[in-house]
Amino acid sequence: MTITAPAYRPTHARLGWRSGGVAIAAVTALAAAPFFLAPYATTTLTRMLVFALLAASLDLLVGFTGLPSLGHAAYFGVGAYAAGWVAIHLTPAAPVPLLAAVVAGALAAAAAGSVAVRTSGVYFLMLTLALAEVIQQVAESWEPVTGGSNGLYGIPAVRIGSQALTNVGYLHWYVLACCLLGVAVLWSLVASPFGATLRGIRDNEPRMRSIGYDPARYKYAAFVAAGAVAGLAGGLLAAQQRLVTPADLGFTTSALALLAVVIGGSGTLWGPCVGAALVILVRDSLGSSLDGHGPLVLGLVFIAVVFAMPRGVAGIRGLPVARRWRAKR
Repeated sequence: MTITAPAYRPTHARLGWRSGGVAIAAVTALAAAPFFLAPYATTTLTRMLVFALLAASLDLLVGFTGLPSLGHAAYFGVGAYAAGWVAIHLTPAAPVPLLAAVVAGALAAAAAGSVAVRTSGVYFLMLTLALAEVIQQVAESWEPVTGGSNGLYGIPAVRIGSQALTNVGYLHWYVLACCLLGVAVLWSLVASPFGATLRGIRDNEPRMRSIGYDPARYKYAAFVAAGAVAGLAGGLLAAQQRLVTPADLGFTTSALALLAVVIGGSGTLWGPCVGAALVILVRDSLGSSLDGHGPLVLGLVFIAVVFAMPRGVAGIRGLPVARRWRAKR
């Protein structure tokens, strides 16, 4: 008698269909949001999308490569400055500013990564922080280009054809489409043999080296790819708030992105997006109603997640996407 495929494969297939259904429902709800939300709420949701893409790009390093970074916002900010500068001095027509943001983020990550990936552990953590501080100091002192401590302001609204996206609903759909594209790029990377190699390096780098892989080269490629997607998120930030400041590439932004990855669950892509939405909700929406104690609430949420949900939101039992993630791991 011929033995067929193992019984767990149909279960994974069902989980895949459920995960796909959840993703479609989430995208549909995000696309329909401007019809039901007030302009301020729509703007907050758009900002969540931007920060979610930043967190997902950081997860490529933290969750899939095992490289926790405290300076990832540097490439986010570089992309934002590049997009803003191009929109002011050249053209705000899409997708030119976003392409400039992606290239700028990738180049900045390539320069920093050539040094950072030679280290690991706490040394990598501190080196990425130091490099990001250098980039922030450049942004604060290069006033003719970045506007210095005042920031780069007066960024024109992004244009598609002859239409300027001044309406918050149109801008939300534009950001949503670009974020989906960025997440699709990240997903294609982690689902490819390249992603499998990154997970192998994360789990056992000496063994990967012993079978012929060059971990430094793969980590460098992941670093540049994450920087490029973070640059894309920065370009969307410039389009959304039409102002870029040195704080956008500072330590606080990097720490919040890492916090979103931890809360959502590293190694999942969708988990950091959920964590980013929670961070922005507490910081921007609830913070004003808590007498400025939003950071305190974020700290309490972080402590609760570390003790109650070590794998973050993605590790909650009962969620179809969480079960599928645990099965893959």
